[in-house]
Amino acid sequence: MVELANKVIWITGASSGIGEAVAYALAKKKARLILSARRTEELERVKNACGELSGIAVKILPVDLTDSASLPGITGDAIECFGHIDILVNNGGISQRSLVHETSLEVFRRLMEVNFFGGVSLTKYLLPHFIQRRSGHFVVISSVTGKFGTPYRSGYAASKHALHGFYDAVRAEYFKDNIIVTMVCPGVVHTPISLSALKGDGSENNKMDDLQAKGMPVEACAQRIVRATEQQKQEVYIGGKEVVLLYVKRFFPGLFSRIIRNVSVR
Repeated sequence: MVELANKVIWITGASSGIGEAVAYALAKKKARLILSARRTEELERVKNACGELSGIAVKILPVDLTDSASLPGITGDAIECFGHIDILVNNGGISQRSLVHETSLEVFRRLMEVNFFGGVSLTKYLLPHFIQRRSGHFVVISSVTGKFGTPYRSGYAASKHALHGFYDAVRAEYFKDNIIVTMVCPGVVHTPISLSALKGDGSENNKMDDLQAKGMPVEACAQRIVRATEQQKQEVYIGGKEVVLLYVKRFFPGLFSRIIRNVSVR
């Protein structure tokens, strides 16, 4: 079990949802936090709440994961916040609510740009720092849809599947440098992710899914993520009955196909 007190932890997507809840859970552990997202005002709100929980200085670093040209400099800025980084929680992302035939290619590209290329870019730019220190930990917030696709999530599932392939390779290539990768696969969690999810034309969904509203409390999910980070687990599945589908697909693929085409995901 790794002690997280005083660890420098950079969290993307920290202004809401899972990222915000993880920030609060880590603040209670007395970690030193760097909070990133696009919305500066929301980051300030989360920063203030974290400071009240921990009494430790919290830094904010606004970032747009689609602005690829800015990411090398932002990674350098993140390192300078406390002089080093111990853990990157790669959480920034966006979801989808549309069938394949009604989804523009621009939406598929945006999903990949935010969910895959944004996090991969930060990983690539942070790796030399981790290698030099011979220590580092990537905590990657994927999804159960990183293991199987569902209706209305084709591009989202594809972007999450891609993360698993990439970080499996990172784990193997940099094991000798004492670099750890933890893949986190939440199921249905009560967050506002469905509000900002992209429809087929690129507009925002702007409504809370019934399924999302009934999901696991985000605080409970965050606690499981922090525990997996402390234990340096390679992969963790978090959720309710949807997690069972991971094992159904593995051992009974035909049954899985029949189930998933009828499952309600909205």
